[in-house]
Amino acid sequence: MTKPRTCAALIACAVSVLLAFRAAPAGAAQLEQAAGGSRSLRVVAYVAGWAMPAVIHGEKLTHINFAFARIGPDGRAELADSALEANLARLVALKQTNPQLKVIVSVGGWRADGFSDAARTAASRGVLADSAVDLARKHSLDGVDIDWEYPGQGVAGIRYRAEDRQNFTRLLQAVRHKLDLASATEGRSGGDRYTLTIASADREYFDHTEMDKLHVYLDWINIMSYDFFNSLTATTGHHAGLYPAALASPTDRNADASVKQHLAAGIPAGKLVLGVAFYGRGFAGVRSLNNGLNQPYQRYEADHPYAELAERLIGNPDFVRYWDERAKAPYLWNAESRTFITYDDPQSIAIKADYVRSNHLGGIMFWELGQDRDDELLDVIVESLHR
Repeated sequence: MTKPRTCAALIACAVSVLLAFRAAPAGAAQLEQAAGGSRSLRVVAYVAGWAMPAVIHGEKLTHINFAFARIGPDGRAELADSALEANLARLVALKQTNPQLKVIVSVGGWRADGFSDAARTAASRGVLADSAVDLARKHSLDGVDIDWEYPGQGVAGIRYRAEDRQNFTRLLQAVRHKLDLASATEGRSGGDRYTLTIASADREYFDHTEMDKLHVYLDWINIMSYDFFNSLTATTGHHAGLYPAALASPTDRNADASVKQHLAAGIPAGKLVLGVAFYGRGFAGVRSLNNGLNQPYQRYEADHPYAELAERLIGNPDFVRYWDERAKAPYLWNAESRTFITYDDPQSIAIKADYVRSNHLGGIMFWELGQDRDDELLDVIVESLHR
């Protein structure tokens, strides 16, 4: 997908933070039994290492993906500085409150270069795999998440090659092998074995990867089912819509179509974790037809953390909230300034949780925890998956 991730536009926060805890309406241990039998429903939080929230309720989560480790000049996975290491340690400390919580290091992210080189040869794949496992072991982590955006595509100016398609599969195979060796050495088995996941996209992402082959090396896949409309698209639209809008063009994207594309590749439903957005995207100078939905615009306005939307714009008399019943998505429209904002909210996220349950998916992932307001969206996820 040719779209910027919102991490580049996050408002900088202080690195030193206080992690605090309180009881959740439904905890992670309960969620493990929510679907019955052995199938668990995951609540996977991406946490930005440079913008840690002051309070994290670890008992509400099953997994935390720490964003991000990078690929260094030597092809090794590494944390950029000691501040990231300290923040990662604070996340691991959450296990004192929720021993079932798994903390995973995510390697890559938007604009993260180095994957094509690291995946190119057996030797370079071994270097990255060994270093990723070393990173997990050094920091008492539970797995590795590979967020390569994107194999075979030069978006954001990263290096790419046509052979990324096959090399991505080979890289995941190498990392899986090294993680399994480490699990065996440490006596980690069952739910405690080291996990391997990826962040995936849709459409042309499948043209440049072997999703039908590589999923066998993964514990699950975090589908980035958001950013469907962004600063690079020609019109406004639901950036995290579950279904197409009434005026959607055949080329418009939505979460349901993305899930179906993954299923068509032979990936088991239980391996698919649906992504939701804890932020919105704003467009300015929008044509006024249809209250700005699916209309051309003059400029991309900004990314908006949900906390900002809830505090400043939702309920603001200058902005009217509309609900698209067909897409199952909200949006805000300011007719005077012709500003359109697309986002996820408690209503749309509750519907997505029902979608996850009814389609037997593996859970919900979100980008990113620090953009919520007092766990407003997180609590909806936990409660909706548990009911």
